Amino acid sequence: MFDPNIVPALDPNPLPAPYWVFKLLLLVTFFLHIITMNFLLGGAFVALAAKWFSKDNKHGFRVFFDVVKKLPSFLAATITLGVAPLLFVQVLYGQFFYSSSIVIAWPWFFVLVFITVAYYGFYYVSFRAGKEGGRPVLVQTISALLIFCVGFIYSNNFSLLEHPDRWGGKYLAAPSGWNLNLTEPTLFPRYLHMFVGALALGGLFLVYIAIANWKRDNDYARQVFQFGGKTFMYATMAQFIVGPLYWMALPRDTRMLFMGDSPLASALLMVGIMGGLVAIVLMSNAVRTEKLRMAGYVVPGITAVVLLCMVVMRSIVRDAALKAWFEPSNFAIKTQWSVFLIFLVLFVAGVVLWLVMLYRFFTAKKVEPSKP
Repeated sequence: MFDPNIVPALDPNPLPAPYWVFKLLLLVTFFLHIITMNFLLGGAFVALAAKWFSKDNKHGFRVFFDVVKKLPSFLAATITLGVAPLLFVQVLYGQFFYSSSIVIAWPWFFVLVFITVAYYGFYYVSFRAGKEGGRPVLVQTISALLIFCVGFIYSNNFSLLEHPDRWGGKYLAAPSGWNLNLTEPTLFPRYLHMFVGALALGGLFLVYIAIANWKRDNDYARQVFQFGGKTFMYATMAQFIVGPLYWMALPRDTRMLFMGDSPLASALLMVGIMGGLVAIVLMSNAVRTEKLRMAGYVVPGITAVVLLCMVVMRSIVRDAALKAWFEPSNFAIKTQWSVFLIFLVLFVAGVVLWLVMLYRFFTAKKVEPSKP
């Protein structure tokens, strides 16, 4: 029988800003984090796909190395941009997050190990570009799988966070912390939904590489453009299978939020569906007619809107699952406006700087070594 006291008491320290401010910051920072994470995870697997499924081995290796050379930077960005949303989760859902982390203590600890090993692996592969020997494909495969496992552990923790009624049984079954939330009905479709989305972003990654090489090597860029655009299309199409599987795995009350019980949730779902369909049609047209601007600006813009809808819907599902134990009005609030304004200015400046760095990262010209 579930003990309601298993959920720790709310932190008595007052929030330095209203609840909605932290909620908004959580959504915005997680949105930024999920973009880089999708480029990282999707790019890692798309690079392998380009190597294994390319008819021209030389061409496949070039695509492979063009992608993997950027993965260490994306891993660094993913970690950096993941700190803020993780902190905001601890502020708003701390008693749930810490408890679920303890229940799956050892897998959660191995997140650090897996990330560190994957980091070394990505750097090793990026340094092998243009060099003979080594086992870059094997190392890349191991690193990609480790990042895949990190995401799966995160899904286990955050899905368990939403079900305090299962903490006791799992902890008593394995008090040493060797637990995962594998009995959760939404776990696998939820993670598959995220992974397929990452593959779509990996396809966009290739589109940007193609655009950057369009004038320098048009033949190569066209092949990459075709492969990346089609990867985006097929992965987005697959979401129309995976998404309903995830929706059907949700509890009935939560499902009905997206069927009219919540106007916001229903509107977000419709925008997400329509945005996905429009993105597929536009990318198909861009691939067929080689419209770089459409593939490089319009489709990513629509995709960003769809991702933002998904982020907000994810938050709605979490709050629906925790409604019996979580009430935002219970937070004590003591607003510190001066500190908050300083934070807000620095935060906006940091986001702008990150966007400038990202633009230069993709558009920087290659420096050819000088001849003696």
